[in-house]
Amino acid sequence: MRQPDPGRQAPPGYRTPAGWARVLRGSPATLTFVVLFWATGALSAGIRSGLPFLLPHVEVTSRSVPDHWYALLLSAFWERDLAGYIVGTLVVLLAGLPLERRFGSLKLASAALAGHVLGIGATLGFLPVARGLMGSWIRDLSGHFFLGPSALACAAAMAATASLSTLWRRRIRVVILAVVLLFAMYAGGFEDLVRLGAAAAGGLLGPVLVGRRPRFGRPAVSRHEARILMALLLTVAAVGPVVAGLAPHAVGPLSVLKFLFTNIQPVDPAALQASCSRPAGLRDCAAAQLQLRAGAGGIFMAILPSFLLLLFADGLRRGRRFAWAGALLIQASLSLLAAVTIAGVLLPPPGPGLPSREGVGGIELSGYSHPLSLVLPMLLPVFLTVLLLAGRNLFPVRAPRGTYLRLARRVVVALVLLSAVYVGLGLLLAAGFTPVPGLVQLLADVPDRFLPLGFLVDRSPAFFPESTAAVVLYESIGVVFWAWTGALLLRTFLRPAHGRHSADEERARRILKSHGGGSLSWMTTWDGNSYWFSGSSFIAYRVRSGVAVALGPPVGPRSEREAAFAEFARHCRFSGWTPCFYFVAEELRGVAGSLGWGSVQVAQETVLRLDEVSFRGKKFQDIRTALNRAAKAGIRAEWTTFARAPLAVQAQIEAISEEWVADKKVPEMGFTLGSLDELDDPEVRCLLAIDADHTVHAVASWLPVYRNGYVVGWTLDFMRRRGDGFRASIDFLIASAALSLQDEGCEFMSLSGAPLARVPSASGADRDSAGGASGGGPDANGGLDRMLDWLGAALEPVYGFRSLLAFKAKFKPDYEPMYLLYPDAAALPAIANAITRAYLPSINLGQGLTLVRGLLTRR
Repeated sequence: MRQPDPGRQAPPGYRTPAGWARVLRGSPATLTFVVLFWATGALSAGIRSGLPFLLPHVEVTSRSVPDHWYALLLSAFWERDLAGYIVGTLVVLLAGLPLERRFGSLKLASAALAGHVLGIGATLGFLPVARGLMGSWIRDLSGHFFLGPSALACAAAMAATASLSTLWRRRIRVVILAVVLLFAMYAGGFEDLVRLGAAAAGGLLGPVLVGRRPRFGRPAVSRHEARILMALLLTVAAVGPVVAGLAPHAVGPLSVLKFLFTNIQPVDPAALQASCSRPAGLRDCAAAQLQLRAGAGGIFMAILPSFLLLLFADGLRRGRRFAWAGALLIQASLSLLAAVTIAGVLLPPPGPGLPSREGVGGIELSGYSHPLSLVLPMLLPVFLTVLLLAGRNLFPVRAPRGTYLRLARRVVVALVLLSAVYVGLGLLLAAGFTPVPGLVQLLADVPDRFLPLGFLVDRSPAFFPESTAAVVLYESIGVVFWAWTGALLLRTFLRPAHGRHSADEERARRILKSHGGGSLSWMTTWDGNSYWFSGSSFIAYRVRSGVAVALGPPVGPRSEREAAFAEFARHCRFSGWTPCFYFVAEELRGVAGSLGWGSVQVAQETVLRLDEVSFRGKKFQDIRTALNRAAKAGIRAEWTTFARAPLAVQAQIEAISEEWVADKKVPEMGFTLGSLDELDDPEVRCLLAIDADHTVHAVASWLPVYRNGYVVGWTLDFMRRRGDGFRASIDFLIASAALSLQDEGCEFMSLSGAPLARVPSASGADRDSAGGASGGGPDANGGLDRMLDWLGAALEPVYGFRSLLAFKAKFKPDYEPMYLLYPDAAALPAIANAITRAYLPSINLGQGLTLVRGLLTRR
């Protein structure tokens, strides 16, 4: 099988001087600002001396309005020092050069300046409003000031994303907002709030400048994109407390979380001197000195929870169930610590003469002017715990069997070996500790070497390292252990998940390959299905709201299908479920009818008999045009699998898919409609439309159809086209697949079924022969057919099932009706609800209202 070349390469022109010249010529507003920025700094000596005389007039503080109102604009054109000018220039170029040519110079300049001013104005307006609730934070901000073009760059970048495709607009906005929110909520400086306000203003101004209204509400995202967003949220929650712990003056509303996550505690010099001056406080003095001089090893161990969360965030991005469980465990533990701290806040203060109460990690509760300023941040771990529980279905990917058992063995071995090394070297270097430890003391200290100092219990260490060798040993043992554990954990996330199937799924795959099934039977192997077995047959089903929705007919020997059908129906009745069979062919419909079941046509499958395919004649003119245009454009068809494709090609496939989903206002469907998750299967083939520059214009996936252990056909599943790519790329891929599979000797190629869509000849007088409803009386059947026709027409603007069927008609396929089989017409409302939930398990209220509006506009 021919493989695609390694991924997309940048056109050579963009890496040449002429290419860079075109970029610079397309960015006059960005370059003009950079020139003015350095000119004002040079003329005012701000670059060299830091504006000692001009600073009060151009900096923005909480008291700039009304006396220095002009500083709201002028503050963008100056910086504190030379380093500020260099960093500011890089930020402006990074935001302006890639986006100005697409967005327009005038629009970019307008959005940048307006966003800068509005961001400062929003911050100045926020301060008095928040003073009552977060008084200590607002008082700390009164001495801060803002200067530089960072807010201007944030506003420009956010506004310019309005000219990008939906997917990249969303991704860039999410990254920018995540960064500015992180610093605003954790570091909490005045300048951080200004940048946040400017980014928000830019995001609102961008759509207005391109002539459309800003859109609010939760966007539709695919499962893959939802995992990325969840991982990004967890990353912010992990990095934020580290920023707050390392920043010298972090005052943000969430900065208190550093005591839960990092255990980085600043040491007050006055308290240190007082502790060291008292003989009784020598141990506390030594512990504080150790905290002061903690090197990289000490800092790493202090931020251990954040380090683990970052590892698990990478696993969440890949859909790994183990990463979800690990992140959930950490967040649940932090929620418990938060509950203890909140209890300390809500309990009455201690009586006179008693020591003040401290929270977890030594939080001095008296430092918070309002209980809510401590309680509300502590609820963040609780919120993340609830969010992880709600999104548990997004992370179904399990590593191959035995992966984590081997991981546990290796971690335990490393723990034992490093503990022995610590005790042995500790005895050799005992003179480098104060006081000199013995074997018992070293053994008792072993657990603390693998945990942050004092993280679980508030006690001082029994001894302290003094010599260089002792300090290295004392700090490095835990770092080596957790670095090794982290590397092993990442390897489990990177291991292919193929072979991860449950025993039931493996058994179902063996039956499917041995005996075969229908053209859609490979969908029974997808995640989310349960399996019921009878002899050498199985039925894949999903239970939704008390309805067992079986996908397709029983898979197995034909001689067992009728018995499996009846036995599964009895099994469902015994379990208290209403059974139904979805997407089945005419053969099983007759069996169900003999048992008193009803049926209704819900889709039309399109099948190409490959021995008849030639694409000759006038009726295939469009197909030949697509093939010829692709050849002229240098686009070729390449077979591969998702796992074997180069990483750059995988990234392009993911981007194409996410862009397609992002343009929808409703969520990605599942059940019989595959996504990226189903694409990542070694048995599933991908056909790419790829050009000479290694740009993927479209992708289509094909599911195998087995008979007696051999593949006899393929079924089209996943189709995505690049928005700005070759327009006829899907036509080209289907035609190329048909010709290629014909050469391979395959019998047929199914273009799959389109739900709630059927060809015109299957309506009206021909409905009975083509597959209308049965089992409920003429009036009921006709009414049900009319309802399905109306529903298909109503959903057409949203999902386009009828347009999809019309598109497939150009290949002149054979049409085979697909049915829903049901035991009782009275159960049809419950069955319809169950099938809807199988297709859209995560639909929310806003997306449901979008569907309702689509239905109402058809009336």
